[in-house]
Amino acid sequence: MESMIGQGNQDSFLNIADLRQIVVEALQSLDLTEKKVLFIIPDGTRTMPMAEMFSIIQEEIISQKVDFLVALGTHQPMTDAQLSHHLGVDVVDGMAGGHHIYNHHWENEETFTQVGIIPASEIEELSNGMLSMDVPVRLNKLVLEYDQIIILGPVFPHEVVGFSGGNKYFFPGIAGEEIINFTHWLGALMTSYAVIGSGYTPVRAVIDRAAEMIPTPTACFALVVVHDGVHGMYFGSPQDAWRSASALSARVHVKYVDKPFKRVLAIMPELYDDIWTGAKGMYKMEPVIEDGGEVVIYAPHIDEISYTHGRIIERIGYHVRDYFVKQWDKFKDEPWGVLAHSTHARGIGEYDAETGIEFPRVKVTLATGISQEICEKINLGYLDPDSIDISVWENREDEGILVVHRAGEMLYRLKE
Repeated sequence: MESMIGQGNQDSFLNIADLRQIVVEALQSLDLTEKKVLFIIPDGTRTMPMAEMFSIIQEEIISQKVDFLVALGTHQPMTDAQLSHHLGVDVVDGMAGGHHIYNHHWENEETFTQVGIIPASEIEELSNGMLSMDVPVRLNKLVLEYDQIIILGPVFPHEVVGFSGGNKYFFPGIAGEEIINFTHWLGALMTSYAVIGSGYTPVRAVIDRAAEMIPTPTACFALVVVHDGVHGMYFGSPQDAWRSASALSARVHVKYVDKPFKRVLAIMPELYDDIWTGAKGMYKMEPVIEDGGEVVIYAPHIDEISYTHGRIIERIGYHVRDYFVKQWDKFKDEPWGVLAHSTHARGIGEYDAETGIEFPRVKVTLATGISQEICEKINLGYLDPDSIDISVWENREDEGILVVHRAGEMLYRLKE
């Protein structure tokens, strides 16, 4: 395989012919004629021209068998109807023509195989001394049933790992709970505020180390996508493709502003269907909210905290990192990935263990289909979404009020 194939530009978009040319060149660099190929693809919570890419791959790949596995992490499985919309073809009983379209069944222990263990000594080195423990590396056993694995997915600034994409499609995409919980908590200890959009991180180092244990050859298409088009696509090893795409993402997906805002209205698109995914409205805006300011996550269509982890979140609530760290004996047996989400959505702040009082830096308010009672229970603010007239909020940046449409993918940062 050639070291790197692809192109990208922050000021223009690739057209279908450009994408097709990159795919053709990439597939020619792999000898796939008699091989079984498994593509690992994103679910519907990522902006991605999945239907166009699926069509190109179907037309251009020459292989004995080609199937697709949706890297759900711990998201909801996609229905045939959702997969049909996602791929642009009819999916019936998990089949699109002769292709299997698999959901990753993270909730089923029979899904997994263990390919290794990262020992505590390595973890301590990779995490810069933050954690020291053995981490089992389990992932979907389908990866052992094919001759070639190809990741196909976008890269964005990400609250846990710095930038998404690349080997993140293995961990957490199709991984067992041990490494999912570990990597998310490692990111939480560093805080989303410090990690998001920060390049190569300790979490990425752990993920890349785990991926080295996968015995099947791997490759990756890494795309840089906005709602209006594809700025870039790169093909190579998961590390190399990710490196090129994340460098472009840092230019495309980060918007710099002159001064912080006291209130931000983050309008969430419908691809986020619970707060577990919709909290990106907080992650991506936190760096530009002033101390004591507020982010309002506006998503009237969301009426679930988390389809997967809602009961746990209702029990523990949303809190700053040190709320958990300073009461670790109380929380250490909870799923660390859920604790991490809690801290990411609440943002940075302090916790006084003597008084039991939390001091989050910013206020997080939900203007969603989730009731005021639940919002108060989980330690978030509530605003009736029907009371919000977006036009009243618009064009008030001089007053310290910012409205962000389609929030969740663009990272906002203050100019240095």
